[in-house]
Amino acid sequence: MASNKIRKETIMNGEPVVLINAFEVPDGQDEAFLQAWERTRAFLSTQEGYLSTRLHRSLSPSAEFRFVNVARWESPQAFQAAISQPEFRTSANTGRPWCDRTGLYAMASQRTPG
Repeated sequence: MASNKIRKETIMNGEPVVLINAFEVPDGQDEAFLQAWERTRAFLSTQEGYLSTRLHRSLSPSAEFRFVNVARWESPQAFQAAISQPEFRTSANTGRPWCDRTGLYAMASQRTPG
């Protein structure tokens, strides 16, 4: 899922971090992408620090990033440890014709109604 190097960061407040991957998937590659994403998700979900993930599909077929993954991890270190595993590299990088933009985020602000 993460082809770009992720900067090592220290989150001081102990809150989970959010991983966001925006994927450029060529026309006609949706099924192959979804199968690869599911294999990668299955592996990552077994790793320490994994909390959850959701894959979103653009409502517009012409969107630059037609798929966006939003995952939660306990810490940047847990995510780094998971993607350092040889099994991750195998599941995430085998002959894929798509690329992604990846980043880890901590909550900067939260607003709730009321």
